[in-house]
Amino acid sequence: MATRQIPARAVLLLPAGLALLAGLDAALLLLGLPAPVTTGYIADAHGYLMTLGFVGALIALERAVALGTWWGYLSPAALGIGGLLLMTPVPRTLALGLSFVGIAAMCINYIPLWRRNRDEAVLIQMLGSVLAVVATILLVAGLPIRVLVPWLAGFLILTICGERLELARLALAPRDGDILLTMSVSIALSLMVSLMWPMAGYPLLGAVLIVMTAWLASRDVARKLITTTGSRRFMAACMLAGYAWLAVAGSVWLFGPAFEGTRYDAVIHATFLGFTMSMIMAHATTILPAVLRRPLPYRTFMWVPAVLLHASLLLRVWIGDGLALPWAVTAGGLLNVIALLLFFGTAVTSSVLASRAAARQAEERKAKAARRATARKAEAAGADTARGEVDDAADSTADSAAHGRTTAIDPPPNGDDAAKMAAQSSKITIPTHPTNTTR
Repeated sequence: MATRQIPARAVLLLPAGLALLAGLDAALLLLGLPAPVTTGYIADAHGYLMTLGFVGALIALERAVALGTWWGYLSPAALGIGGLLLMTPVPRTLALGLSFVGIAAMCINYIPLWRRNRDEAVLIQMLGSVLAVVATILLVAGLPIRVLVPWLAGFLILTICGERLELARLALAPRDGDILLTMSVSIALSLMVSLMWPMAGYPLLGAVLIVMTAWLASRDVARKLITTTGSRRFMAACMLAGYAWLAVAGSVWLFGPAFEGTRYDAVIHATFLGFTMSMIMAHATTILPAVLRRPLPYRTFMWVPAVLLHASLLLRVWIGDGLALPWAVTAGGLLNVIALLLFFGTAVTSSVLASRAAARQAEERKAKAARRATARKAEAAGADTARGEVDDAADSTADSAAHGRTTAIDPPPNGDDAAKMAAQSSKITIPTHPTNTTR
């Protein structure tokens, strides 16, 4: 049995991986730390690289795989190319235009997915992609990224929450999908209010987000899985930690807009690192194998980067931003970068080792099958030889028996023949020697 080949769609992960590395490089530059690449346009694109260039491309690819059509891959391809262009000196409008095409294509991909399942989870994810489309249009129109952070955060929040609804459907009540869809629409409406009336919209957004997070955490199966062991416990811990950081972001917005300073830093990293990256860590061992057709088994070492990520966020957000200590922000940011690199390095290593082990097992199965086939052939040849010897012995026995029967049934000689034989026997001439008469 041969191992399955890596599908061609895996090529679309390369731009996403480069966007991740470029985004982490930009994070070091923004922290004032040495970085491998020091170009200014990468630092300016930090948020967009991490949000759409990396996470958005991953989501688009996963949705394209679920859709199963060739045109579905236009979305991750456009997002990947747009992210690559953000790393170059080309006009930013061109890169954002390709990103817009990718997000718009993602919205279109959700239409046949909705027709296929008629699931509220698909509608929630589609609404999240609509928020990303609006954010991209407003960014091209000239609005600063700090104003559009809630829109990009809404894209990730609704997409991930929709996927949680999709994966945990059996553990939820029948009406839970409608409730989560209503909360998602409330988030979209609060984003519109925050764009026009920030002082009213941001507290509304924070309140809805806190309620939604508490509701999700109370119904998620992660509450039960946290008492188990192995990969299920790891996934549950990452998901519950992600919900906690999303509540932190909602608490920051509850007190008004966060356009700059420590509150801006806190809400960004609580959402995009604490919630989003923690959820990616939780689902990496289940979603990525479906995309790559390659195993990504859970490793105990995965706890190390996960714990490091949340510990560094505590250092950065609670101590650095909360107490306005720049050294804690810098140290926490550096540890954030190390944690992400360590996790994705662990994931790649785990997948490679598992693939090699699967290849060895396939070769061993093939060798065992060959040995069994050879043994069966030898047994068959031995059986044919034994049957031949038995048949020869049977033929020899049959010939002997037939010869014996022929001898036994020959007729005895009759009387005349016996007399003739006796007469012939009596006519035996005995030679004599001449007599010496002289003596």
